[in-house]
Amino acid sequence: MRYLLGLLLAAGIFSAHGAQLAIIIDDIGYRQTDEAVLSLPKDVTLSVIPQSPLGASLAGKAHIKGHEIMLHIPMQALNSWPLGNGGLTSDMSEEEIKRKVDDAIVRIPFAKGANNHMGSLLTQMDNHMSWVMERLKQNNLYFVDSLTTRYSKAGSKAEQLGVPLLKRHVFLDNDTSKRGLEKQFKVMMEQAHQQGFVIAIAHPHPATVNFLKANLHRLAKEGISLVPTSHLLPYRLAQQQSSSPGVRLR
Repeated sequence: MRYLLGLLLAAGIFSAHGAQLAIIIDDIGYRQTDEAVLSLPKDVTLSVIPQSPLGASLAGKAHIKGHEIMLHIPMQALNSWPLGNGGLTSDMSEEEIKRKVDDAIVRIPFAKGANNHMGSLLTQMDNHMSWVMERLKQNNLYFVDSLTTRYSKAGSKAEQLGVPLLKRHVFLDNDTSKRGLEKQFKVMMEQAHQQGFVIAIAHPHPATVNFLKANLHRLAKEGISLVPTSHLLPYRLAQQQSSSPGVRLR
Protein backbone atom coordinates (compact mmCIF):
# COMPACT_ATOMS: atom_id res chain seq x y z
CA MET A 1 0.00 0.00 0.00
CA ARG A 2 2.79 2.44 0.91
CA TYR A 3 4.66 1.46 -2.27
CA LEU A 4 1.58 2.25 -4.36
CA LEU A 5 1.08 5.53 -2.51
CA GLY A 6 4.65 6.52 -3.29
CA LEU A 7 4.20 5.81 -6.99
CA LEU A 8 0.95 7.75 -7.10
CA LEU A 9 2.48 10.68 -5.25
CA ALA A 10 5.44 10.84 -7.62
CA ALA A 11 3.25 10.49 -10.70
CA GLY A 12 0.89 13.17 -9.48
CA ILE A 13 3.64 15.70 -8.87
CA PHE A 14 5.33 15.08 -12.22
CA SER A 15 2.13 15.27 -14.24
CA ALA A 16 0.81 18.32 -12.42
CA HIS A 17 3.99 20.40 -12.46
CA GLY A 18 6.42 18.99 -15.02
CA ALA A 19 10.12 19.49 -14.43
CA GLN A 20 10.94 21.57 -11.36
CA LEU A 21 14.08 23.37 -10.29
CA ALA A 22 15.23 24.85 -7.01
CA ILE A 23 18.17 27.25 -7.04
CA ILE A 24 19.85 27.92 -3.71
CA ILE A 25 22.14 30.93 -3.43
CA ASP A 26 24.29 30.33 -0.37
CA ASP A 27 27.41 31.86 1.25
CA ILE A 28 25.36 35.02 1.86
CA GLY A 29 26.34 37.46 4.57
CA TYR A 30 29.94 38.64 4.31
CA ARG A 31 30.03 41.03 1.35
CA GLN A 32 28.09 44.22 0.67
CA THR A 33 27.62 42.98 -2.90
CA ASP A 34 25.58 40.06 -1.52
CA GLU A 35 22.60 42.41 -1.35
CA ALA A 36 22.26 42.00 -5.12
CA VAL A 37 20.57 38.63 -4.48
CA LEU A 38 17.47 40.62 -3.47
CA SER A 39 17.05 41.51 -7.14
CA LEU A 40 16.48 37.86 -8.05
CA PRO A 41 12.96 36.37 -8.35
CA LYS A 42 11.43 35.39 -5.01
CA ASP A 43 11.34 31.71 -5.99
CA VAL A 44 15.13 31.61 -5.69
CA THR A 45 16.00 30.24 -2.23
CA LEU A 46 18.56 32.19 -0.22
CA SER A 47 20.81 30.47 2.34
CA VAL A 48 22.53 32.87 4.73
CA ILE A 49 25.41 32.36 7.14
CA PRO A 50 23.58 33.27 10.36
CA GLN A 51 26.52 34.70 12.33
CA SER A 52 27.98 36.69 9.42
CA PRO A 53 27.93 40.50 9.62
CA LEU A 54 25.13 40.93 7.06
CA GLY A 55 23.39 37.55 7.24
CA ALA A 56 20.50 38.33 9.57
CA SER A 57 19.78 41.69 7.95
CA LEU A 58 19.74 40.31 4.41
CA ALA A 59 17.67 37.33 5.51
CA GLY A 60 15.08 39.67 7.00
CA LYS A 61 14.84 41.76 3.83
CA ALA A 62 14.63 38.66 1.64
CA HIS A 63 11.98 37.07 3.85
CA ILE A 64 9.81 40.20 3.53
CA LYS A 65 10.29 40.07 -0.25
CA GLY A 66 9.00 36.48 -0.26
CA HIS A 67 12.17 34.41 -0.60
CA GLU A 68 12.46 31.09 1.20
CA ILE A 69 15.35 31.34 3.66
CA MET A 70 17.79 28.66 4.77
CA LEU A 71 20.59 28.49 7.32
CA HIS A 72 23.99 28.04 5.71
CA ILE A 73 25.82 26.38 8.60
CA PRO A 74 29.65 26.53 8.44
CA MET A 75 31.24 23.12 8.99
CA GLN A 76 34.89 22.12 9.14
CA ALA A 77 36.53 21.25 5.83
CA LEU A 78 39.42 18.91 5.10
CA ASN A 79 41.51 21.87 3.93
CA SER A 80 41.06 23.69 7.27
CA TRP A 81 39.76 26.89 5.68
CA PRO A 82 38.61 29.40 8.34
CA LEU A 83 34.93 29.03 9.24
CA GLY A 84 34.17 32.36 10.88
CA ASN A 85 31.71 32.75 13.72
CA GLY A 86 29.28 29.91 14.30
CA GLY A 87 31.39 27.24 12.63
CA LEU A 88 31.11 23.62 13.70
CA THR A 89 34.35 21.70 14.18
CA SER A 90 35.34 18.13 14.90
CA ASP A 91 36.69 18.91 18.38
CA MET A 92 33.36 20.25 19.63
CA SER A 93 31.21 18.39 22.12
CA GLU A 94 27.56 17.53 21.62
CA GLU A 95 26.60 20.47 23.83
CA GLU A 96 28.74 22.90 21.81
CA ILE A 97 27.40 21.69 18.44
CA LYS A 98 23.80 21.94 19.54
CA ARG A 99 24.31 25.35 21.14
CA LYS A 100 25.73 26.75 17.90
CA VAL A 101 22.90 25.30 15.81
CA ASP A 102 20.41 26.73 18.31
CA ASP A 103 22.06 30.14 17.99
CA ALA A 104 21.76 30.00 14.19
CA ILE A 105 18.06 29.19 14.45
CA VAL A 106 17.45 32.03 16.92
CA ARG A 107 19.18 34.51 14.61
CA ILE A 108 17.10 33.48 11.59
CA PRO A 109 13.81 32.29 13.16
CA PHE A 110 11.86 32.15 9.88
CA ALA A 111 14.32 29.80 8.13
CA LYS A 112 12.67 26.68 6.72
CA GLY A 113 15.78 24.58 6.14
CA ALA A 114 19.55 24.36 6.35
CA ASN A 115 22.53 23.27 4.29
CA ASN A 116 26.22 22.90 5.01
CA HIS A 117 28.81 25.55 4.21
CA MET A 118 31.97 23.60 3.30
CA GLY A 119 31.97 20.57 5.67
CA SER A 120 34.05 18.06 3.71
CA LEU A 121 35.43 16.86 7.07
CA LEU A 122 32.55 17.33 9.49
CA THR A 123 29.86 15.80 7.27
CA GLN A 124 31.81 12.53 7.39
CA MET A 125 31.42 12.32 11.17
CA ASP A 126 28.52 10.22 12.43
CA ASN A 127 28.09 11.71 15.88
CA HIS A 128 28.43 15.33 14.85
CA MET A 129 25.92 14.91 12.04
CA SER A 130 23.50 13.20 14.40
CA TRP A 131 23.72 16.15 16.82
CA VAL A 132 23.06 18.64 14.02
CA MET A 133 20.11 16.65 12.69
CA GLU A 134 18.58 16.28 16.15
CA ARG A 135 18.37 20.04 16.43
CA LEU A 136 16.98 20.46 12.91
CA LYS A 137 14.37 17.79 13.64
CA GLN A 138 13.30 19.50 16.86
CA ASN A 139 12.81 22.76 14.98
CA ASN A 140 11.02 21.26 11.95
CA LEU A 141 13.72 22.25 9.48
CA TYR A 142 14.61 20.33 6.33
CA PHE A 143 18.22 19.68 5.28
CA VAL A 144 19.94 19.95 1.91
CA ASP A 145 23.23 18.07 1.73
CA SER A 146 25.56 20.31 -0.29
CA LEU A 147 27.65 17.18 -0.96
CA THR A 148 31.05 18.80 -0.59
CA THR A 149 32.43 15.26 -0.20
CA ARG A 150 31.31 11.97 -1.71
CA TYR A 151 31.68 10.45 1.75
CA SER A 152 29.10 12.69 3.41
CA LYS A 153 27.01 11.02 6.10
CA ALA A 154 24.79 14.03 6.60
CA GLY A 155 22.06 12.64 4.37
CA SER A 156 21.96 9.22 6.01
CA LYS A 157 21.79 10.79 9.47
CA ALA A 158 18.99 13.09 8.36
CA GLU A 159 17.01 10.12 7.07
CA GLN A 160 17.63 8.10 10.22
CA LEU A 161 16.26 10.90 12.38
CA GLY A 162 13.35 11.80 10.12
CA VAL A 163 14.66 15.15 8.92
CA PRO A 164 13.22 15.96 5.45
CA LEU A 165 16.16 15.61 3.06
CA LEU A 166 17.24 16.81 -0.35
CA LYS A 167 20.66 16.64 -2.00
CA ARG A 168 22.50 19.01 -4.29
CA HIS A 169 22.71 17.89 -7.91
CA VAL A 170 24.56 20.76 -9.62
CA PHE A 171 27.02 23.47 -8.62
CA LEU A 172 26.19 26.29 -11.00
CA ASP A 173 29.14 28.63 -10.65
CA ASN A 174 32.41 26.91 -9.82
CA ASP A 175 33.47 28.73 -13.01
CA THR A 176 31.97 32.23 -13.11
CA SER A 177 32.94 32.96 -16.69
CA LYS A 178 30.02 33.38 -19.08
CA ARG A 179 30.98 30.14 -20.82
CA GLY A 180 31.23 28.27 -17.52
CA LEU A 181 27.88 29.56 -16.26
CA GLU A 182 26.19 28.74 -19.56
CA LYS A 183 27.58 25.22 -19.53
CA GLN A 184 26.27 24.51 -16.02
CA PHE A 185 22.94 26.20 -16.75
CA LYS A 186 22.42 23.76 -19.62
CA VAL A 187 23.47 20.82 -17.43
CA MET A 188 20.94 21.99 -14.84
CA MET A 189 18.12 22.12 -17.39
CA GLU A 190 19.03 18.74 -18.90
CA GLN A 191 19.00 17.09 -15.49
CA ALA A 192 15.66 18.70 -14.65
CA HIS A 193 14.15 17.08 -17.75
CA GLN A 194 15.80 13.73 -17.09
CA GLN A 195 15.06 13.49 -13.35
CA GLY A 196 11.93 15.63 -13.05
CA PHE A 197 13.54 17.89 -10.47
CA VAL A 198 16.94 19.39 -9.69
CA ILE A 199 18.60 21.14 -6.76
CA ALA A 200 21.25 23.61 -7.91
CA ILE A 201 23.56 25.59 -5.64
CA ALA A 202 25.15 28.88 -6.65
CA HIS A 203 26.79 31.79 -4.85
CA PRO A 204 26.25 35.55 -4.65
CA HIS A 205 29.03 36.42 -7.09
CA PRO A 206 28.07 39.48 -9.17
CA ALA A 207 28.66 37.45 -12.34
CA THR A 208 26.30 34.72 -11.12
CA VAL A 209 23.54 37.12 -10.10
CA ASN A 210 23.76 38.98 -13.41
CA PHE A 211 23.74 35.74 -15.38
CA LEU A 212 20.66 34.45 -13.56
CA LYS A 213 18.78 37.73 -14.01
CA ALA A 214 19.47 37.56 -17.74
CA ASN A 215 18.71 33.85 -18.21
CA LEU A 216 16.08 32.58 -15.77
CA HIS A 217 13.37 33.44 -18.30
CA ARG A 218 14.66 30.51 -20.38
CA LEU A 219 13.37 28.01 -17.84
CA ALA A 220 9.71 28.61 -18.67
CA LYS A 221 10.45 28.20 -22.37
CA GLU A 222 11.98 24.80 -21.52
CA GLY A 223 8.94 23.78 -19.48
CA ILE A 224 10.84 24.00 -16.18
CA SER A 225 9.29 25.63 -13.12
CA LEU A 226 11.50 27.52 -10.67
CA VAL A 227 10.28 26.75 -7.15
CA PRO A 228 11.36 27.31 -3.53
CA THR A 229 13.45 24.42 -2.28
CA SER A 230 10.84 23.11 0.17
CA HIS A 231 8.45 22.55 -2.75
CA LEU A 232 10.65 19.67 -3.88
CA LEU A 233 10.40 17.72 -0.64
CA PRO A 234 7.44 15.61 -1.88
CA TYR A 235 9.69 14.27 -4.66
CA ARG A 236 12.10 12.96 -2.07
CA LEU A 237 9.30 11.39 -0.03
CA ALA A 238 7.97 9.67 -3.13
CA GLN A 239 11.42 8.37 -4.04
CA GLN A 240 11.98 6.97 -0.58
CA GLN A 241 8.65 5.15 -0.57
CA SER A 242 9.12 3.75 -4.06
CA SER A 243 12.51 2.27 -3.17
CA SER A 244 11.59 1.21 0.37
CA PRO A 245 7.97 0.15 0.98
CA GLY A 246 8.50 0.30 4.74
CA VAL A 247 9.17 4.05 4.84
CA ARG A 248 6.39 6.06 6.41
CA LEU A 249 5.21 9.49 5.44
CA ARG A 250 6.39 12.05 7.97
